[in-house]
Amino acid sequence: MLATPLIEKLHVFFPDMQIDFLLRKDNEQLLTGHPYIHEVLIWDKKKNKQKNLFGILKQIRKNKYDKVINVQRFFATGFLTVFSGARETIGFDKNPLSFLFSKKIKHRIGVDLNVHETVRNLDLIRDFTDESVYKPKLYPSDTDFAASRSMAQGKYITVSPASVWFTKQFPAAGWISFIKNIPPGFEIYLLGGPGDLPLCQAILESCNRKGLKVLAGSLSYLQSAALMSGASMNYVNDSAPLHFASAMNASVTAVYCSTIPGFGFGPLSDDSHIVEIDKPLYCRPCGLHGYASCPETHFRCALEIRNEQLLNTLAERF
Repeated sequence: MLATPLIEKLHVFFPDMQIDFLLRKDNEQLLTGHPYIHEVLIWDKKKNKQKNLFGILKQIRKNKYDKVINVQRFFATGFLTVFSGARETIGFDKNPLSFLFSKKIKHRIGVDLNVHETVRNLDLIRDFTDESVYKPKLYPSDTDFAASRSMAQGKYITVSPASVWFTKQFPAAGWISFIKNIPPGFEIYLLGGPGDLPLCQAILESCNRKGLKVLAGSLSYLQSAALMSGASMNYVNDSAPLHFASAMNASVTAVYCSTIPGFGFGPLSDDSHIVEIDKPLYCRPCGLHGYASCPETHFRCALEIRNEQLLNTLAERF
């Protein structure tokens, strides 16, 4: 999702350009019906990973691209870039095969730099566009909006309580306490993928609140994004749903536990709010990405976030 600004900007500068997009299998639904994408190439990494990698390379070479732009820093995508047969290959200097690219761009990351990931990605095409910044964007279809229309009535909130990483996830007890204290008058929808269903069900059962519904696993990515676009507020972790909100310019409150917005993965919606521990913590941030458990065992960065910090971002909507 944080690479979609490249699509937006390339289309503005080169409206007749054919843009293809390569991504990992199961994420292709994000670009379904995208008006500026000619073809989505899919690499299935879960089954026959290496065989499928060479199959994708064969397809890339057959397409005879003028430019291949690599936003990742992994060997596999570096391999595809180098052997793509493209006239020009562009990627970050931190890719292990960047010395073989036509053009390598410095990857700017660090707390002190405070450069957003979208800006880093746009650095890759700055030389042949300009320095203007574009935001991520998704394109749910009319069908996607219709799927959420029956729920998008009156005032409602979405909560996406899960994260792949434990230390990026606000604890279930925190979400439960917050939801119990939300004033009446709001429907509350718990969003996520099929794997998030047990967490959402546990929250539902613990809250025992009227108007609280679990939608995890029942909506596609784009249907979830469509629903989020009309919410009074969307509560998320430092995870994918945060970027759904940015791509829909939806109101969002992002909860940061072990990570910080300064790494460059913060919300970009016009109505964005950050919730994090409100005092310095010696061990925070403990890394760019999350961990399976708190390295210091206390997890204070999450446990010391207070209900009122989340409720305050909703106050003006009561």
